Amino acid sequence: MFLFFLTSGLFLGWSLGANDASNVFGTAVGSRMLRFRTAATLCCIFVILGAVFSGAGTTQTLGKLGAVNAVAGAFVVAFAAALSVYLMTLARYPVSTSQAIVGAIIGWNLFSGSPTDSDALLKIVLTWIACPLLSGIIAVLSYKVVSFFILKLKVHMFRLDEMTRYGLLLMGIFGSFALGANNIANVVGVFLPVSPFEDIILWGRLQLSAAQQLFFLGSIAISVGVVTYSKRVMGTVGSGIFRLSPVMAFIAVWAHSVVLFLFASQRLEQLLVNLDLPPLPLVPVSSSQAIVGAVVGMGLLKGRHNIRWRTVAAIAGSWVTTPIFACLISFFFLFILQNVFQQTVYTAQ
Repeated sequence: MFLFFLTSGLFLGWSLGANDASNVFGTAVGSRMLRFRTAATLCCIFVILGAVFSGAGTTQTLGKLGAVNAVAGAFVVAFAAALSVYLMTLARYPVSTSQAIVGAIIGWNLFSGSPTDSDALLKIVLTWIACPLLSGIIAVLSYKVVSFFILKLKVHMFRLDEMTRYGLLLMGIFGSFALGANNIANVVGVFLPVSPFEDIILWGRLQLSAAQQLFFLGSIAISVGVVTYSKRVMGTVGSGIFRLSPVMAFIAVWAHSVVLFLFASQRLEQLLVNLDLPPLPLVPVSSSQAIVGAVVGMGLLKGRHNIRWRTVAAIAGSWVTTPIFACLISFFFLFILQNVFQQTVYTAQ
């Protein structure tokens, strides 16, 4: 029965893959530096690796926001988030899966009467603001540094084209790994408290934890979304906001990937703690906000008149409506599942 309820999480994973692969390879495909087939294949491989081996960190913060304690409730929460992302994907907007799942969890909290952890919610919301700003700053600074060295070294146009192509390839790989590590919590994190999976031993001492098995299934669903539907949204990110040069495309993916990695790395968090520095919160940040922030940042650097502000406004509007929409859908379907289908959607504490 658990696998049936997990289908909504897999649907959410498919929606994330269909939407957020554009954030990793959209600039490369949009600038025609990489073919879609190559981009999709690499994205699938490294999303799976990132999810399985580095996906545990961000699930803790999401779990504090609201611990969904019934499998039917987890089904509805994931379905509400997935439906919100899917509808925005149909409109070709790179929406935030992080915002969708947060809205859906709050909908469950409201329906079940469970408290919403205000500290966790504040931490997540602040990252929604910090994410595009940080990405834009990294993009602008990185572009200035790269441009300086290109001019200083007098790189030939054809050589620059070749270097940029390989750079986009490497950054896409890095970005895919970071996407899997940071966003897998959005896909299957709500199922962790109710998962029946147990740790298994594979070859020798290699152990696959219950969480990693769930992450693997979620990342497979993301990969299917990448292959089957992500090409539509790649056009919006790659050329809909601001016409990117190949070098700018490389910088955009670099800035996006760094931001996702910073908010997902447990090792980095531990390193900062060991150095008595304030650690960054391990939060599933918005991949869409990161890439849009980077693209807008470089657009501003080149002159704000080059930016298609109507597209930016539409994307920003989708970021505002997505969590509200997901919250309402979650509350409505929880009511239907409990009162029409007589399913237990939460356990009273």
